[in-house]
This record gives sequence, C-alpha cells and structure tokens, in this order.
Amino acid sequence: MVTNDDGIDSPGLLALAGTAREHGWDVVVAAPARESSGTSAGLTAAEHGRSVAVERRELAGLPGVPAFAVAAHPGLIALVACQGAFGDPPEVVLSGVNRGANIGRAVLHSGTVGAALTASINGARAMAVSLDVGLGDPDEVVEYHWGTATAVARGVFERLVALPPGVVLNLNVPNRERVGPPLRAGLAEFGAVQTRLKQVGDGGIDVAPLVVEGELPPGSDAALLAQGHPTVTPLRSVAEDLEVEL
Repeated sequence: MVTNDDGIDSPGLLALAGTAREHGWDVVVAAPARESSGTSAGLTAAEHGRSVAVERRELAGLPGVPAFAVAAHPGLIALVACQGAFGDPPEVVLSGVNRGANIGRAVLHSGTVGAALTASINGARAMAVSLDVGLGDPDEVVEYHWGTATAVARGVFERLVALPPGVVLNLNVPNRERVGPPLRAGLAEFGAVQTRLKQVGDGGIDVAPLVVEGELPPGSDAALLAQGHPTVTPLRSVAEDLEVEL
C-alpha cells in the first residue's frame, strides 16, 4: 500500500505508487483526502459520527490501481489498511514521497513517518520516503525531482522486503537530478529545520520554521543529507525502555 501526508493529489504519491507498480508489486493507494502534514501517528478522523468518509479515485497515470481518498490522518489510514480496509492487509507500506525532508528526532511529528510506524506495529514492513526540498523563498519556483527520490527508494525495495515484519526505514533524498546510493545515518538530535514559538498574541500562538545554524552532528541524517547524500535510517517504534529503573 502507498500512502502519504501531503494528500492524495500529491505528485510525490503518484511517483512512488508508479514506481512500486513498475517494480512488479500489486499496489493499492490510500491517502488523506486533504493535506495532513505534522499529524504524527494521530488517529483523528471522525466524521459523520464515528464513520470515516472514503471516496474511490482514479489516479492519473495509474490505470487499474485501486485508490482511495480517505478523510483521515495517515496514521489511521495505515492502521485500518493493516486490518483489511482496502483489501488484503499489506505486507509493505510505503509512505511518501513527502515534500520536505523528515530527519532528526523531529520525525516524531511527521505524518509521513507516523504512517510507517503505525504500519510496522501492525505487522507490515514500512518505509517513509521524503524529498529534501527545504524552506527557500515561498515565491521561488522549485523543480521537484520526484524521480530521483523514487529511483533511490526502488533500490531499497528488495532490502526492505528481506527484513522481518515490523521494520521501518526512513529514507531522505536530496532534491537533485543525480545522487548516489543512500548511506545509513543516525538521527540527529534536531533536524536542519526546527519549529519555534514566534509570538503569543491575544488571539493565538504563532510558530515558524527556522533553519538551524551551526555544525550538524557528523554522520547524522541531517549532516549527510546537507552534504548531498541520500540517507536511510532504521527506526524503532514504541517499545518498553528496559534501561529505566523504577
């Protein structure tokens, strides 16, 4: 199954689903009807009581691929997919390609990664795939190299299926025409971008993304990605911490 947090109309989703089909896999797409970035593994979805609205879609360039626009966060989509909501429970869940990197401990907040983590604790192998677009000028025209991200992801597909169920890989790819193979990387304490409190007003709280200044930890996903390398990081989902003594 292929999902994301940018919404079912995202070109990154179409690119990843197309690549999975070209690889010879039977593909089902189930993705949020609207953008759901930053939702982590949230299960928010209730509409019409406790019912979740699902609309069947035909996706451009993917004839014959079952596709569903779901009024839910990607975490819930992954959860119900693993329970058979969109056909047989998937053996592999791909989440992305996300518009923007998911690196450092900030992956905790990512809907892209949250879907992969949710799938993993429900018996699937999963991989989150993200393209390092960066902040940049909001008025600047950016060329998105979706094909670069999916080519790197395809090179990891067989390694993913060879791993035991419950594994999660987090793949980040520079937004370039050509890159090398992914390097294994540790999670940076913080990503290259952090969300910081901007101001508190009478009507609400404003937050803003800020680029982190200073040297990034050597060998971390943030540092290697900044140097132009794709990175892959195995993630562990929720587990008991046996090192804590109570």
